[in-house]
Amino acid sequence: MKILVCISNVPDTTSKINFTDGDTKFDTNGVQFVINPNDEFGLTRAMWFKEKQGATVHIATVGGPTVEPTMRKALAIGADEAFRINTEPTDGFSVAQQLAEVVKNGGYDLVIGGRESIDYNGGMVPGILASLTNMNFINSCINLEIDGNNVTAVREIDGGKEKLSSSLPLVVGGQKGLVEESDLRIPNMRGIMMARKKALTVVEPVDAIKATEDKKFDKPAPKGQVKLADSVDQLVDLLHNEAKVI
Repeated sequence: MKILVCISNVPDTTSKINFTDGDTKFDTNGVQFVINPNDEFGLTRAMWFKEKQGATVHIATVGGPTVEPTMRKALAIGADEAFRINTEPTDGFSVAQQLAEVVKNGGYDLVIGGRESIDYNGGMVPGILASLTNMNFINSCINLEIDGNNVTAVREIDGGKEKLSSSLPLVVGGQKGLVEESDLRIPNMRGIMMARKKALTVVEPVDAIKATEDKKFDKPAPKGQVKLADSVDQLVDLLHNEAKVI
């Protein structure tokens, strides 16, 4: 089985976010970038398939040279080979088009991407990728088992879970549940040293349609002043007469 894991390079959630050029561009100065958490769940699941079923695991990322440290971490976790598509990820549709070329040229049986990235939360890339490659698609996937060409999966739905059967080739939009946080892997020294020798191939982008454009970013409004109540009666009075929520 040949697996491609799509990796997004996203800001760490503890990073302080700022914008430049009149709030039209994200300021990357001082920001630590990491593997998108939903993608990392998928990568860890792919490693299980590698260890238990002998699968080959590749990763692909859309971005410039600055994303390579994140890709090297994925290689250190255990991926066999990496592809960097040499263009900036402008929107979900164009990213899916770039990844689709890698999928078509690579002959992959299974493509795993995160349900959404934690920076823009678009949640569109896996579905568009499945459509462009004419592959089956399961989103919000929280469990995945493969036996030969047969797939059994569980996905989250409103109010519960749904068990599905499918077949390869397949695109999965994964999230926590594919593996748990306790199963995520920290690269060890041997993995880091081996990652330096693994192939990281730069792929030139194809012409892609940019369907959306960011016009301006706005930070959430600052929180208002906190008022502390000295008693339950005062709290009830404030909630009723001032906040008017009861």
